[in-house]
Amino acid sequence: MNQLTRNDLYSLEKYSAIKTEYRARVMEHKKHRRVPIGEHATLYFEDALTMQYQVQEMLRLERIFESEGIQEELDVYNPLIPNGSNWKATFMVEYDDVEERKKALAKLIGIENTVWVRVGDFEKVFAISNEDLDRTAPDKTSAVHFMRFELTPEMIAAAKQGAAIKAGIDHPAYRKETELPQDKRDSLAGDLR
Repeated sequence: MNQLTRNDLYSLEKYSAIKTEYRARVMEHKKHRRVPIGEHATLYFEDALTMQYQVQEMLRLERIFESEGIQEELDVYNPLIPNGSNWKATFMVEYDDVEERKKALAKLIGIENTVWVRVGDFEKVFAISNEDLDRTAPDKTSAVHFMRFELTPEMIAAAKQGAAIKAGIDHPAYRKETELPQDKRDSLAGDLR
């Protein structure tokens, strides 16, 4: 599934009845798609289920039930669903302390251009970031960025065949990398065609 439609969504009434069970299923699913890179950065890989949950929650919170409003939410979140040749992720710079976060965001300008994934021994694939709007100011970066990682057919085949997947950051003020554990590697490989 590349795009969600209104047919994929629950009515507000139905969603209210299943919300607890549905949320538990989505939270379990998300555990296998969260990739910390060092102590202060995380990639949250999105897919149809994570975006369906996001849309359902927005509809519930905003009490949206009219066709136009539902379509607006779908139009916002559908671009974050991978299409079979890429991975899409929400990238977050995470510091609990507000002052520490402010200082870090000032040092990490441009970090969104240095985040990468790597399948097996192939070249690093750097993120295409914030296609909807620029999230960096002259004096600081944003704590949240939206990313797309485009893979070649050879990378896709290798990932489907079990090649290791790594993620990392090559920013001068934050150089970290991690190899995805098997459950997360398998979850991301499942996004590919």
